[in-house]
Amino acid sequence: MALALIVGAGVIGLAAARALARAGHEVVVADAASAIGTGISARNSEVVHAGLYYPTGSLRQRHCVEGRRLLYAHCRERGIAHRRTGKLVVATDPAEIPRIEAIHALGTANGVEGLGLIDGAEARRLEPALACAAALLSPETGIVDAHGLMLSLLGEVEDAGGAFAANTSVTRLERAGGRWRVHFAGADPGTIDADLVVNAAGLGAQALAGATHGLDPLLVPPLVPVKGSYFTYAGRAAFTRLIYPAPVDGGLGIHVTLDLAGRMRFGPDVEWPDGGTLPGTTMPDYGVDPARAALFAAGIRRYWPGLDADRLHPDYAGIRPKLTGKGRAPADFMIQGPAEHGLSGLVNLFGIESPGLTACLSLAQAVVAALRT
Repeated sequence: MALALIVGAGVIGLAAARALARAGHEVVVADAASAIGTGISARNSEVVHAGLYYPTGSLRQRHCVEGRRLLYAHCRERGIAHRRTGKLVVATDPAEIPRIEAIHALGTANGVEGLGLIDGAEARRLEPALACAAALLSPETGIVDAHGLMLSLLGEVEDAGGAFAANTSVTRLERAGGRWRVHFAGADPGTIDADLVVNAAGLGAQALAGATHGLDPLLVPPLVPVKGSYFTYAGRAAFTRLIYPAPVDGGLGIHVTLDLAGRMRFGPDVEWPDGGTLPGTTMPDYGVDPARAALFAAGIRRYWPGLDADRLHPDYAGIRPKLTGKGRAPADFMIQGPAEHGLSGLVNLFGIESPGLTACLSLAQAVVAALRT
């Protein structure tokens, strides 16, 4: 039985661990934190994306659409809290209608089920507080309890005999006798030899790849850490569906998400980094600047004129591990296995931002397939 070490206990690492355990491997998941899912996986919208925005045939498109179907089935079969809320992508003025139509065409090409273009009057019948000229209705979009999902994935790993190694920071990888010698720090530093290694370290993926003996540095993409903040709304939810404006550079605009209790949250916005890349040892700044509330309010009022801005309060922030900078086309997911780097038994995962949560189970299948090459 081969030993598989997964670096990173976010939703992607845990999904990969589950897939490898189901494939018959002995599995250990290592994370520098004291618990699972404390990084990117804990700081997102918990949205199950339908697959509207991504170029047809890209990894993001393929894994989002297939991952969504797998995720809903997984949650339904295991009693994980989730809900198909549906989503409206809105054109707030007539000039934006062609952008909504283009998203509809792309989503249809991507195999997204049930999409429909509706006019402003129909959108307001669905959501009376909404102001828009037209909208795209996506009934397959939803929300999920991300932490509950991660607990279920870890539970299946442990049921198969696998283990979670908390407070274990993997610092270096090197080949030793046909296996991977994994160096780790923590309360009890040392090494472990593994047959397979999956680098699912999120914001730390590039740093670990850079400390992997034999990996060509030119194959390690840049990390562009893009911050997104969220504000919560202290009051009754104005909408029953998720509301998204037309996309903006670097993100999907300041949108309305709902949690499973029906509370409204707005975000994320987009803050591009000033200094380029984030060193692997740097702790991200997760603070939310209260002054950004004015910026949020201006964006929100375009589709919700009735916003009471005094009810907006800073909530939390996350960091997107982007691979391209401001003004450049978004990069695709990068699943870098032996076929790409020539090192057996190693997969690096770079740039797994949205829709990574939605795509996690499909991405996990791709990891297993890459390790077989």
